[in-house]
Amino acid sequence: MATLIGLPAWADVAPRREAHIGRVVGLLDEWASAMALPLAEHHRWLRAGWLHDALRDAAPEVQRTLAPDAEGPPVLWHGPAAAARAAQDGEQDAGVLAAIRWHSLGAAEWDACGDALFCADYLEPGRTFDLDARAALRSRFPEAPREVLREVVRARMRYGLRERFALHPRTAELWNRALGPSAAWDA
Repeated sequence: MATLIGLPAWADVAPRREAHIGRVVGLLDEWASAMALPLAEHHRWLRAGWLHDALRDAAPEVQRTLAPDAEGPPVLWHGPAAAARAAQDGEQDAGVLAAIRWHSLGAAEWDACGDALFCADYLEPGRTFDLDARAALRSRFPEAPREVLREVVRARMRYGLRERFALHPRTAELWNRALGPSAAWDA
């Protein structure tokens, strides 16, 4: 698939969401450049960024039609719906599609594209919480992606526990992969 520059014609996003997507893509582009990724991998990251929230503002019925097997409440359906629509549009890269599908929850089976999208979605500079900590993680990502992933998963899990959300098995599996042999849970 050619490099996607901008949202696809089928996207359904409000201006605020489009700005978020642009910041995520900008961050992915910055990281991929700093890491001197091969152009094909760089383009994978950008496609995932452009597509991850492409149906975030679509009606739940539209999302459910595209992704009848989507798990959880409607707020989680946009990733699976966007992945399904991207596949219909010709995206064939299984890693890009998995990154899009699971960007809200995480997935242990991801490759680096999924890890990067998960981190960029959380760390994008337009979000207004934990500004200094998130800025530090953003700057560290190119040199220490695994450690930053671990911190992002930890932060997302802490938030979910604090809000009394059920821990999704996919998030727990990503935590177990990110944890590795040397990490410690210090909630």
